[in-house]
Amino acid sequence: MKKNILVLCTGNSCRSQIAHGYLKYFATDKADVYSAGIETHGVNPKAIATMKEDGIDISGHTSNLISEYEDLPFDFVITVCDNAKENCPYFPSTAKKFHHNFPDPAKAVGTESEINEEFKFVREQIKMYCRQFVDENLSSLS
Repeated sequence: MKKNILVLCTGNSCRSQIAHGYLKYFATDKADVYSAGIETHGVNPKAIATMKEDGIDISGHTSNLISEYEDLPFDFVITVCDNAKENCPYFPSTAKKFHHNFPDPAKAVGTESEINEEFKFVREQIKMYCRQFVDENLSSLS
């Protein structure tokens, strides 16, 4: 049976969007993946570009508020930043909750090249986390 996964971040612009892309990729048909924020900042163009470099297109993603999904029954809720974990409004759910605080690549400073490297660094961390999450939580589903 297909699972519903919600990925939460502060602005639903970088980390949660990247995780959304990888979870969808690794879970294939085992899960429907959603991402949201406690605010919306729009999908960061550098997040789109860094994912495209790895062959995953998130250019069609939108930045959504968590309140848009309060009626969906989630099996898993993953927070990808401490701010979202601490400030996420409560909504009734029997979902299993997971948390991993990834650095925010949108806050990277330096040259264009240094900022791009930070996006790639965070992307690789999120990619490893998502692969492991799917292996541990969805691999037994047919």
